[in-house]
Amino acid sequence: MRFCDECGSMMHTEGDTWVCRSCENEEPRDSQAEAAMATQDVQRDGGAPAVADATQGSTETMQEPCPDEDCDGDRAYYEMMPKPGGSYEVRLFTCVECGYKWRES
Repeated sequence: MRFCDECGSMMHTEGDTWVCRSCENEEPRDSQAEAAMATQDVQRDGGAPAVADATQGSTETMQEPCPDEDCDGDRAYYEMMPKPGGSYEVRLFTCVECGYKWRES
């Protein structure tokens, strides 16, 4: 895979040339440089992803009513987590009284 030096877009090959679909920049292919490009056929399994816990390392609480029907708690620990892709953040809550967990985006 190669990225365009002019606009940063991903380039594709056409014969002996790399061509940018965005700005139409063309660069000659280099077989030695392409041989050095690393490819990975198998994705590594790093195990289960880490699960966020709003109580870990957090002593801050805020007034937030617990949505659990059996709990009358009105305070929760909270943690801000970025959404995948970085478009916005999600707030994770854990009820101080019962430990019920929920999120609010």
